[in-house]
Amino acid sequence: MTAPRGPRAGATPELIVHRDAPLLAQAVAARLVTKLVDVLAAKDEAHLVLTGGTVGIGSLAAVAELPAHVAVDWKRVHLWWGDERFLPEGDKERNVTQAREALLDRLELDPAFVHPMPASDGPDGDNAEAAAERYAAELARHAADDSDVPAFDVELFGMGPDGHVASLFPEHPGVYEDEDAASVIAVHNSPKPPPDRLSFTFRTIQSAREVWVVAAGQEKAAAAHMALSGGGRVQVPAAGALGHVRTLWLLDRACAAQLPPGLGRLASP
Repeated sequence: MTAPRGPRAGATPELIVHRDAPLLAQAVAARLVTKLVDVLAAKDEAHLVLTGGTVGIGSLAAVAELPAHVAVDWKRVHLWWGDERFLPEGDKERNVTQAREALLDRLELDPAFVHPMPASDGPDGDNAEAAAERYAAELARHAADDSDVPAFDVELFGMGPDGHVASLFPEHPGVYEDEDAASVIAVHNSPKPPPDRLSFTFRTIQSAREVWVVAAGQEKAAAAHMALSGGGRVQVPAAGALGHVRTLWLLDRACAAQLPPGLGRLASP
């Protein structure tokens, strides 16, 4: 079964702008801890999708420094990744390696709840397509009967200067998704190294209750403007990062510089 595709109440993004990148990372960390506490108060387990990138990993490091992070029962949190560089296990460029160094190694986690994407020296070797199928099967094992992906509570995504999210790049084959799209795909000839990656597809991204796009820096301002001004997801994939219930854009001032006045809320003076 595939994830539901019906109308999405959260399709209109909410925008919150913070003063600078360090403050943005701290705010994301505080918001994430609060969200996880709320989710775990309502149900037995939470499903969180992590991202890489400077601000994404910086936000995880900020969680580690936040005293309130101990309020989260991390053993009940499933951790997933929306994309990954298809490199050997432990490679410094892998998102999971950076996440472990920034936060995960400091937490009491249930190893069965940590779901990294396969590495290029894993059971499928350098066969990225087989690795994508393996991760899709892992998602399906934790899905409800009417879906093939878990009920993600929050998916975190960074955004590149070109507007890419996960490893879905403008005009690249992965953005041309049909009704039978897999939940996870192999990406080859990536315009950003390394060339081989694994990535969620749009339908998997959009299956989440909440999607948070976190971005900082003047070099991303044009992409943020395009994504939030009606740009199509083929040209600016970040426009397709939509939560089923809520879509939240968390930016610093530099990244929000080209957005129309009044579009979002300035969270910090």
